[in-house]
Amino acid sequence: MRSRQLQVALVEFVEAAAAQLGGDVRAGAEVAFELDSRGGRGGSRAGALYCYRALTGEFIAERLAALERLPSHAQAAAALAGFEGLERYLRSVGIDPGRAGTQARVRGAIKALLDDVFSEQSDFAVRPERLQAALERLEQSAFASAEAVTLVATLHGLAITSPELALTKGLTIAQLHALEGLPDGAGAGGESGAGEHLVVVLATEDADLGVAARRGRELLEELLRALRLFGDGRVTLGELAWARIGTGAWSPLALGAGGRPRGMLVVTAEQEDELRAFCNLVARRAPHSNELAWALRRFELGCERDSAFEALSDNLLALRALLEPEGPASGLLAGRLAALCATPEHRLALTERTIEALALERAVVAGTVVEHAGAITLAAETGEHLRALLRDVICGHLDANLASLAEEILLAPAEEILLAPAEEILLAPEQPGGPALEQIGAELLASAEQVAGDPRQAEEILDVFI
Repeated sequence: MRSRQLQVALVEFVEAAAAQLGGDVRAGAEVAFELDSRGGRGGSRAGALYCYRALTGEFIAERLAALERLPSHAQAAAALAGFEGLERYLRSVGIDPGRAGTQARVRGAIKALLDDVFSEQSDFAVRPERLQAALERLEQSAFASAEAVTLVATLHGLAITSPELALTKGLTIAQLHALEGLPDGAGAGGESGAGEHLVVVLATEDADLGVAARRGRELLEELLRALRLFGDGRVTLGELAWARIGTGAWSPLALGAGGRPRGMLVVTAEQEDELRAFCNLVARRAPHSNELAWALRRFELGCERDSAFEALSDNLLALRALLEPEGPASGLLAGRLAALCATPEHRLALTERTIEALALERAVVAGTVVEHAGAITLAAETGEHLRALLRDVICGHLDANLASLAEEILLAPAEEILLAPAEEILLAPEQPGGPALEQIGAELLASAEQVAGDPRQAEEILDVFI
């Protein structure tokens, strides 16, 4: 497949370079020549033929710094910096990238491309057939070998503002118009009925199609997990992917049902570096064998449900595993979730919303739920709180023991809010006309309930501090 973004950027730069180099020639600069001898017809007994060969490469090298100041150079350099076959291209033209940095490699590639396009020319006129052939030689370097495997899948529920977004080596998300040579099915609306969608392209070094397919599925699952945790929006993969060896024919590859996308995750150009770093972090730190891993899997299952009500149970099960190890009978889930996901003044409201979500789940199980916008919003909010907790734990912002952390948060403000009034009650004599002790006690209990989110826990807090 060919990157249109890369091709457009390079064509614009080559045309601008041709105009400047040609202008230098017309202004009096001369392209040096050397006398080149070639054997004549009839083998060694025939006389040698001599011709003059333009030293175009030397002429370009002397003006490379000026060419780099062209406005179109920055975009061409950026496109080459993200080009998967940059090192292989340099080697193909006799340049050893060695330990050179990206800037030096890009500089060498631009010089090699210009040499290829204008080889032995002295007028620097752009000949379309030579330019196209040079670009094809460069883009063929994206393939490690004729046996390399490429996978293409469709991605729904995600929008990017750049034509292409390279996440890691060999893994790129792109808009449909940004690539040429996509399999026919990748351009269709897809099974999820999402209409507009993106494609994700994975280039592997595996020559074995079966091995490449298994590894490709794993990488696509990791990408999907990271995108779902990155922002609100249920991103999904299409049911079919396509694979090919080298430049051969595309073969369909079943990925399985991925659910329907809900909402739209938009990644701007300014967020691309953040997303790259986040995808790398999730790939390295996502758990595999503990309560957090189980909760993460329930979250992913919830993302794949067709109904928000079906996803509600997945999300509540995950939250119970993280926040309520004592079991549902403890009634601690709502208060702990509020402690972690809301500021003190909003904890009571979130506690009430969570209690409503638990009641909604019971109605779903009993088959008595009435579907309406408010209920769907409530179910979606529960999933969003779970997503936020999972993301913060994986990123290291929160301790993995969320239940204990929630208890610490609940107790800390209780000490600050409740201890001072308690001291006033216990140490100061009752003033005439002041509030009765029973009234003050009721107010303290109400404050404790607002902080803790649970009446029994509120009483325990008062027992400790009063």
